[in-house]
Amino acid sequence: MSPKLKGSLLLLLTAVVWGASFVSQSKGLDHMQPFSFNGLRSVIGGISLLPVIAVLRHGKTDAPPLKNSVFAGVCCGTVLFIASSIQQHGIQYTTAGKAGFITALYIIIVPILQLLLRQRPPGQIWISAATAIAGFWFLSVKEGFTVGQGDLLMLCCAVFFAMHIIVIDRFNGKNTDPIVMSCTQFFTVGLLSAPFAFLTEQPSLSAAAQSWLPLLYSGAAACGVAYTLQIVGQKTTPPAAATLIMSLESVFAVLFGWILLGEQLSLRELIGCGLVFAAVIGAQIEIPGRKANEDTVHT
Repeated sequence: MSPKLKGSLLLLLTAVVWGASFVSQSKGLDHMQPFSFNGLRSVIGGISLLPVIAVLRHGKTDAPPLKNSVFAGVCCGTVLFIASSIQQHGIQYTTAGKAGFITALYIIIVPILQLLLRQRPPGQIWISAATAIAGFWFLSVKEGFTVGQGDLLMLCCAVFFAMHIIVIDRFNGKNTDPIVMSCTQFFTVGLLSAPFAFLTEQPSLSAAAQSWLPLLYSGAAACGVAYTLQIVGQKTTPPAAATLIMSLESVFAVLFGWILLGEQLSLRELIGCGLVFAAVIGAQIEIPGRKANEDTVHT
C-alpha cells in the first residue's frame, strides 16, 4: 500500500469516527447534562493522549519545548470550550445528522474569517457560501419561516469551530508539538467546563456511569484516537484532499444517525444536506494555477 493511499484511508477512518461521535454525544445527553458530559469526555480525551506523547517524545532531544505547546493548547482549548459547549447544548434540540451537516459549515466560514483578517480567499468560496446558505435554508427553515433553536446553536458553534481552526493555524509551525497542543486543549476544556457543570447542573457519578460508553467513545476515540490518525494521515496527503476527506464526517453523521438512532430526514432536509455537502466540496476545490489559500485542521 502506497503512503499516499494509507494516509487517505487513515483520514477516511478519522471522518468515520467523528461522524459517529455526533451519535455518542446525542446518546450521552440521555443521562448527563451538556457541561458535565463535555468536560468529562474532554478530560478522557486528554488522558488518552498522554501515553502517545510519552512514546513520541521519549528520548528526543529536538522535540519542541513544552512551554510553547502548552500555551498554544490553552488558547486553542479556550475557543474549543466555547464551540463544543454550544454544540453540546444545540444537539439537544436537533438531530445528530443535522448537527453534523450544520457543523460542517466551518469549512465555509474559515475563508470568510480570513477575508476579515485581510487574507483573500479563492473566488469560488462565494459560490460555495451561497450554496451553503441555500442548503441551511432547506435543512432548517420550517413552515412559517422559523428556524429551530438547535439549528441556530449549531450554526453558532460552526462559527466558533472556524475560529478554532484560525487559532490552530496561528500556532502551527511555531515550534509547537501538535499532540501536546491537542492534549492541553482537551484538559483546558475540561477545566473550564467544571465550574459551569457544578453551578448550573447536577453532575453525579451515577449519571457518568450510565453514560460510560458515549463518554469513552467521545473522549478516547473522537478526541484522542481520531486526532492522532489525522496527524499521521496528513503527513502523506495534500491539505486540500485531506480536508475534503475529513469533511465526509457530515455524511457519516447522517448515516450513523439513521442506523443507530433511527432518525429520519424529509425530502426537503435531504435536499438541504445535499446542498451543504456540495458547498463543502466546492470550498475545497483548488483552481489550477492558484495556490491553496488555507490548510484547515479539525479537532
